[in-house]
Amino acid sequence: MAIEYRKRPTIDYRKPPRTPAAPAAGVSPEKVAARAPGLVSLYKTAAVSLAKHRVGGQRAAVYLVLDRSGSMRQYYRDGSVQRLAEQTLALAANLDDDGVVPVVFFSTDIDGTAEISLDAYRDRINPLHDSMGHMGRTNYHLAMQAVIDHYQASGAQDPAFVVFQTDGSPTSRTAAEHVLCTAARLPIFWQFIGFGHDEFRFLRKLDELPVPDKRVVDNAGFFAAGASPKSLSDEGLYDQLLQDFPQWLTAARAAGVVSDPARR
Repeated sequence: MAIEYRKRPTIDYRKPPRTPAAPAAGVSPEKVAARAPGLVSLYKTAAVSLAKHRVGGQRAAVYLVLDRSGSMRQYYRDGSVQRLAEQTLALAANLDDDGVVPVVFFSTDIDGTAEISLDAYRDRINPLHDSMGHMGRTNYHLAMQAVIDHYQASGAQDPAFVVFQTDGSPTSRTAAEHVLCTAARLPIFWQFIGFGHDEFRFLRKLDELPVPDKRVVDNAGFFAAGASPKSLSDEGLYDQLLQDFPQWLTAARAAGVVSDPARR
C-alpha cells in the first residue's frame, strides 16, 4: 500500500514470513526462564492480562517505537524507557515465538533502528540511544512509515501490535493523522503511550478519529503513563496496553483487514 511521506530508512533486520502451519503463540515459559530469567515475572503478568482481555493465544508481531526528542532525555536517564522496552519484550514473548522486538528510535527523522531480544535486552536501550547523537523534534509519521515498511517487507501473516511511546505532539500533525488513517487498512494496531506532563490533546484526537469518515476501523489506542512512568505497575501498564486491542481485532476481522486464522 502506498502511503505518502515515505522515507525509506535502512532497517537491517527482517522477521521471516509465517507459514500457514504457524505454531501456537508465544515463547514457552521454559524457554523464557532459560534465556531471560529476569523477564519471567513480566512474562507471567503479561499472560494474565492477555487472558483477562480475552486475547490469550493471539499471535502478533510486536514493535516498539521510542521518542528521542530533546524533552525525553530524563526518561532515558531514569530508566523509564529501558523498563518499557522490557515490558514490551515480555508481552512479545507471549504473542510471537521468536523472542525479538524491532525497535525504531525517532525524533525529527528516524534516528536509528535496532532490536531487543530475550538474549539481548538488559541495559540495551541507553547505549543505543547514546550512539544516535543529537535529539531533535518530534515527527511521528516517519517512524510509523518505518514500521509499515518493515511489516510489509516481512511477509508476516499475523497482525502487528505497535507500542509507540512519546512525550508530546508531533511537529507535523497532518502527516501523522494521514499515515494513521491510511494505515487503518493494514493489519497494524498502534498503541500510543504518553510520558510526562503533556495534555496529549493530539493523541487523544487520534484515538477518537471517527469511523468510517476518517478511517475504515479504529486502529489506535492511547493512554498517558504520567510524569513518572516507572511508578505504573506492570499489571496496570499491560491492562492499559491491551484495553483497545481486542476491539480492534474484532472490527479488523469484520472489515477484512485481519484474516481469520481458521481460514488460512
